[in-house]
Amino acid sequence: MTTEEKYTEYQKYSDEELIEKYRAGDKGIMDYLMVKYKNLVLGKTRSLFILGGETEDLIQEGMIGLFQAVNDYDFGRDASFYTFADLCVTRKVYSAVKASNEKKHSFLNNYISIFENQSENENNAVRLIEQLPGNEDQNPEKRALTNELREALEKAFHEDLTEMERECFGLYLTGMKSGEAARIMGMSAKETDNAIQRAKKKLKKIRF
Repeated sequence: MTTEEKYTEYQKYSDEELIEKYRAGDKGIMDYLMVKYKNLVLGKTRSLFILGGETEDLIQEGMIGLFQAVNDYDFGRDASFYTFADLCVTRKVYSAVKASNEKKHSFLNNYISIFENQSENENNAVRLIEQLPGNEDQNPEKRALTNELREALEKAFHEDLTEMERECFGLYLTGMKSGEAARIMGMSAKETDNAIQRAKKKLKKIRF
């Protein structure tokens, strides 16, 4: 059976059923799940912009998190595999961001999102993607504006947010809900959400 035929066969089963088959000896399922959920990893890494960081390194960390999710998924304890995989990938990418910035002695100070989704009542929140010029429109004036915006955001992260707010907001920007972020932070969901809301209010002050 070719790889394509195997993948077509795998599509008939749920993720949980596939993991059972994988643990029973069908090792080809790991490759299938890695391909199936690669977009989840790419989504997490594309939503981050780390000044001086390497996107490929983050993708690799995310794929490691996905691999660990397949091996560590507990049918009786965890929610759906997708939810568990999302948590594992986010945690792994977050750890990479943390390690990278700790080396610079500025935890998450250079970490901003350019794809943050806003709810209807958050029309004034910062959305860097809407303010950065595209590659086809990089004249000197707009490049200068881009640099000024990045510097303002970096300054705000460094000077206006507490360490806890930076950590909580960093997890939020990867797509995590406050309850999921709380599990990583070792805090209550309410404490995490409050920190995220405080960070949002401080960053909304940035205007260009």
